[in-house]
Amino acid sequence: MYGTFWALLPSIVAILLALMTKEVYSSLFIGILVGGIFYANSFEGAMNHIFSDGLIAQLSDPYNMGILVFLVFLGAIVCLMNKAGGSRAFGEWAQKRIKSRVGAQLATVLLGCLIFIDDYFNCLTVGSVMRPVTDSHKVSRAKLAYLIDATAAPICIIAPISSWAAAVSGFAPEGTNGMWLFIRAIPYNYYAILTIIMMIGLTAAKIEYGPMARHEKNALEKGDIFSGKPMMSASESESSDSKGTVLDLVLPVVILIICCVVGMIYSGGFFSGESFIDAFAGSDASVGLVLGSFAALVFTIAFLVVRRVLAFTKCMECLTEGFKAMVPAITILALAWTLKSMTDSLGAAVYVAGVVKQSAGSLLSFLPAIVFVIAAFLAFATGTSWGTFGILIPICLEVFPIASGNPLAIICVSACMAGAVCGDHCSPISDTTIMSSAGAQCDHINHVSTQLPYVISSAAVSFVTYIIAGFINNAWISLIIGIVLMLMVIAFLRYALTSKDDELVSKA
Repeated sequence: MYGTFWALLPSIVAILLALMTKEVYSSLFIGILVGGIFYANSFEGAMNHIFSDGLIAQLSDPYNMGILVFLVFLGAIVCLMNKAGGSRAFGEWAQKRIKSRVGAQLATVLLGCLIFIDDYFNCLTVGSVMRPVTDSHKVSRAKLAYLIDATAAPICIIAPISSWAAAVSGFAPEGTNGMWLFIRAIPYNYYAILTIIMMIGLTAAKIEYGPMARHEKNALEKGDIFSGKPMMSASESESSDSKGTVLDLVLPVVILIICCVVGMIYSGGFFSGESFIDAFAGSDASVGLVLGSFAALVFTIAFLVVRRVLAFTKCMECLTEGFKAMVPAITILALAWTLKSMTDSLGAAVYVAGVVKQSAGSLLSFLPAIVFVIAAFLAFATGTSWGTFGILIPICLEVFPIASGNPLAIICVSACMAGAVCGDHCSPISDTTIMSSAGAQCDHINHVSTQLPYVISSAAVSFVTYIIAGFINNAWISLIIGIVLMLMVIAFLRYALTSKDDELVSKA
């Protein structure tokens, strides 16, 4: 089974079960179990592989553990802001200034675009800040989760100063300037750009379709923002006599952003003489986010205690409550990482590499579109876009060396990045998808099922755009065509949904 399609089957089983049963924990574990059985010839061997080589190895990995610690610190900060009444005060302040549901959603998009440093940080920070605002305007948690998810990875993958830029730079072959490669690929990153355009267009035109339409209808007409079992957490509670102001939410978030940026460039050697760009390219996002979030946590506690908004003992209670709030996200992440280790041990990367190399032999002009599809499928099945970068970018540059000057080299690298973000965007086992659910406090499967039609729509237009780019080899002309196609899709959806509503009214 090594290096064959069977290597992807554990992930496929987990994804299908999650979508069918609406229960993610058991679905992930069954996928892990399938991978362990495929790898070993005995029950004992499967159990050893699952727990020793899988779960324990993933949880003892320094990078993964850093992300989990960051989640705990961030959960504590969110709990502090809620207990102090900062979230409530901000919601009341924003409600007076944001007068409509469209305004609340566009404000969420704007904040998501501004926080481009890291996708994890983006998901949880935007969710914490915007939940009170979107709730007050009866925006469903599923729609909030989609807005968060669509401004996390798609923004990070076109921002030169981000942890994603650093990751892609690190995957560039020796002798190639990774940051230069990343910047050259930005205009060809059609999925990220078209997703942002589609998200803004659908919001402004008040268009919803698929399962999302039901969630939005329930929120608007019934006030049910969850459309099912609410994903509540301990950090949602606030003291009835809280003295918090808008400053108790805004200042901790600003400090958190500043500290995380400083932490990331510190981990990249900025204070040891490296330039800002080189420090970001060489940063360790896990270490930087832990240092930044810890500094912000200490500041938030001191800020609230000194002003007597919260007693010190109440602040300490928020540490455990914040941890409890992040337990669902931590559990899903641990299982998703374990599942990825199962597919890695079965040679999923070897299988995909072979498929790409076979595709490169013919129909070269279609190769960007083919790479986009393969990257999307691999990221969807494994739940990791960074892992997909590591597999496919070296292969693309082996087929089309940068030194050759062939424009397909940059187009294929960008198609790989876009496809990886696409697959990661809609995968139930993706860490970014999990973080978006946690940030919006939305049921995870509800988030996955509601955003899937939106992702497919953007992916379809991106696929056509990559076919065009493969033939004309011009980023800007292809991008303009892609934007026109996306606007046509939005116009068609508006017309079709309006006609459907009119038809229902006439029948009634």
